[in-house]
Amino acid sequence: MRGLRRGLGPAALGLAVTLPAAGLSADRAVVLRGLDKITARITTFDAPIDMTVPFGTLRITPRACNKRPPEETPEVAAFLEIVDQRPGESQRIALFSGWMFASSPALSALEHPVYDVWVIDCRTSPADSAAPPQEKSAN
Repeated sequence: MRGLRRGLGPAALGLAVTLPAAGLSADRAVVLRGLDKITARITTFDAPIDMTVPFGTLRITPRACNKRPPEETPEVAAFLEIVDQRPGESQRIALFSGWMFASSPALSALEHPVYDVWVIDCRTSPADSAAPPQEKSAN
């Protein structure tokens, strides 16, 4: 555990200690928000744990989503794997693999010239996860 602590920042260490592991199931999803910098469209979408979802040329696979209990300081963290797969190409370029934090999106951010992705929340209800993506224009 000592070697693990050195590699994590304070926010990650706090999450590792305070987030409950109970309640993790296959019907969990990460709520993500993505920005297409070319069109200035912001899209909010759910990504079920261990399932790959597309966002533009990105393929996002969440592996875990943790949310602190309401009585503690609010924090949501998700472990994401993000690859870029351009049309007509079979090669996938790994862009990001790690924890993203809702309260500190710049702490561990995806670096891409066209897309930004943020963690918003964790969902546990399958009915909530089935909602279609919502698009909003940035003004």
